Amino acid sequence: MKKIDVEKQDSVKLYKIRKTLEELSKKSGRGTELITVYIPKGKQLHEIIGSLQQEQGTADNIKSDLTRSHVVDSLGKVVQRLKMYKKTPEKGLVVFCGALPPEGGGPLGSEVVTVWEIEPPKDLNQYLYRCDDHFHVDILKDMLKDDNLIGFLAIDAKDAGWGLLHGDKIEVLSQTGSGVAGKHRQGGQSAKRFQKLREMELTYYFNRVAETTREYFIDIYPIKGLVISGPGPTKEDFINGNYLEYRLQNMIINTIDASYSGAEGIREAFTKSADILGDFRMVEEKKLVEDLFREINANSGKGSYGLQEVIEFLKNNVVKVVLITDNTNLHRVEGKCKRCKHFQEEIVERPQVIPKKTEFSNNPCPGCNAMEVEVNEQEIVDYLELLAAKTGSQLEVISGSAEHGNMLASLGKIGAILRYNPGHG
Repeated sequence: MKKIDVEKQDSVKLYKIRKTLEELSKKSGRGTELITVYIPKGKQLHEIIGSLQQEQGTADNIKSDLTRSHVVDSLGKVVQRLKMYKKTPEKGLVVFCGALPPEGGGPLGSEVVTVWEIEPPKDLNQYLYRCDDHFHVDILKDMLKDDNLIGFLAIDAKDAGWGLLHGDKIEVLSQTGSGVAGKHRQGGQSAKRFQKLREMELTYYFNRVAETTREYFIDIYPIKGLVISGPGPTKEDFINGNYLEYRLQNMIINTIDASYSGAEGIREAFTKSADILGDFRMVEEKKLVEDLFREINANSGKGSYGLQEVIEFLKNNVVKVVLITDNTNLHRVEGKCKRCKHFQEEIVERPQVIPKKTEFSNNPCPGCNAMEVEVNEQEIVDYLELLAAKTGSQLEVISGSAEHGNMLASLGKIGAILRYNPGHG
């Protein structure tokens, strides 16, 4: 059962890496003073520290005083951080560091040296050191691409084709004709007999397709999800007739109406499904969202949604799994009075964060009127992660751009499956 925890941890971890990379790709330095260090797995940290200290020496030759002091400070900060590790993390380590203007901008010289550390989601095998006017995030971005295999089947009454999606490339595996007679009978055959023959041929064809699909997608390429496409109702007849082996039947993540079947149909389905096949584990996500909707629709009392309600249930240890989309963009702003410890908090959209912080810090404490309100903010996922960790709840970040992400968005982008019905007992 241990494996599940690792997997579950992942959606939050990957979300955070993705979010950080988004933020880092928008940053630019005043000169070439933003530092990127990729440390491969198994690499000795003292070697890296040694070469960074050498770079510090070289940085003394930089002409601009400001750039020089920024680079030297940043390198110093990276070295300081690396010394805190006993050894290189299991998959490697990436550090970004640079002097950046404060949020909302600021005059020259008001930059703050900030450092980000990311443990890569997969084994990192290359060393990279760059001092540039931007951070080098591409290697990490590539690691976030999904390496799950997705199978494609494009079928109609005339032919069928199989394809495999690996990363972002589609490969056509093969295609076959159906051998099923067209819809129009030859003269001399009774309509009834023709219909019966055609149905037999179709059944035989469907069984053949199901068998090939099993060979490809279970025996040869163990896929994580299956997309079935094609023109007209043939694909539905095939799916509803339960010809596919049950494991594959359960892996169908989407059916697509398309103009073609066969090899041409594979390429078309791939183009049409690009948005749902983003870099994520669709199958698990789809199941989680469906489980949530099942509880809500069954009125079991175990399906909850809406931010405040979910947070309340989380705090009271009622939640089994929290689901939130990755495009929620909410932040929690808190104000705490240093004198009387009075506490205020509000959850707001990203653009409201700075005004809300200003409002809390510029107004007297509602508890004791002192002007000593200390203000903090955190992203909603970080906040939920803390709450979930306290009560052993599972937190799952769901892709907002997929079909099931839209389902969750219809509930306000956040929902929870509860351990029991809180209305009882």
